[in-house]
Amino acid sequence: MTRKARVLIVDDSPTMRRLLRASLLTDPRIEVVGEAEDAAQARDAVNKYSPDVMTLDVEMPNMSGLEFLRRLMAHRPMPVVMVSTLTSQGSAAAVEALALGAIECVEKPRFGNARDTMARLAEIVHMAASARVREPVPRRVIEAQNNVTPFAGSEKIVMIGGSTGAVEALEVLLRSFPANCPPTLITQHMPAAFLSSFAARLDPLVAPNVRLASEGEEIRPGNVYIAPGGDYHLNLDTKGPLRTRLVAGPAQSGHRPSVDSMFLSAVPVANRVVSAILTGMGRDGAAGMLALKDGGARTIGQSEDSCVVFGMPRVAGEMGGVETWADLQDIGKTILTQCTRRKKVRTK
Repeated sequence: MTRKARVLIVDDSPTMRRLLRASLLTDPRIEVVGEAEDAAQARDAVNKYSPDVMTLDVEMPNMSGLEFLRRLMAHRPMPVVMVSTLTSQGSAAAVEALALGAIECVEKPRFGNARDTMARLAEIVHMAASARVREPVPRRVIEAQNNVTPFAGSEKIVMIGGSTGAVEALEVLLRSFPANCPPTLITQHMPAAFLSSFAARLDPLVAPNVRLASEGEEIRPGNVYIAPGGDYHLNLDTKGPLRTRLVAGPAQSGHRPSVDSMFLSAVPVANRVVSAILTGMGRDGAAGMLALKDGGARTIGQSEDSCVVFGMPRVAGEMGGVETWADLQDIGKTILTQCTRRKKVRTK
């Protein structure tokens, strides 16, 4: 944005509102235009100030942040950044909020990490101001995805990377996977506590088995393995039977778990890989996708029109790593089609 991002802060705690305001105002690209302590005040403030971005507490009195978000997205879609506690209940609610269309979720500051959390919030809020926000995909459309594409099986492995906006995208995508889908590894940028809730939420909604990856699992059809995050990247061990490998180490391409780390680990078996890169901020996954494509993998990028943030797919495309572009609702079908299609071998 060329002008300042106009932000509305919604939180029932006056102390938290002051902390959020003080932190956001340290960023010269941000202007706080109003505050609200509950859903009713937030509704009125949206109408009065027309903010570019809202920060929203997950747990509020009278009407929960989730219910307010659901109504807001149905009637006046706008960028929303959720602010949540990292309890198991709060994490599950935060993941639900992301599925409802929130741009991102940031943990509430705790003793010892307030400075890092607030610095991250300002950057996310500024990014959110230019995000594409539309009405969420209707539940009937998402649910109609289930098992719509027959799959005869293959020797392929699927790898998917995503970030901002990809919680909803992954649900839509995995709804189209049948129970015997190719073994699928996913790296999604989220805090570890949120990733655990994300896997638990997805598993009963889709036909394949979904869980957090653990060390040394032999990957099998019908299973989706999500990077657990925290101290680890999710990689593929290509020595012998293909297995998951959790690699402790520093952030790669600015993230842990990193999409690049996962993609690059599969280069030795690239001709067996179908990879997809979904909506997200930054460039994580772009270098890895190019290396996979050069090694013979099929590569798919989420189309700009269907992305919340056309960052990761854009960079991957600019680097030459994207072979096929697809809209969100077609990506699952495209992946399965590519899993059964042989790539032509170039001849001199």
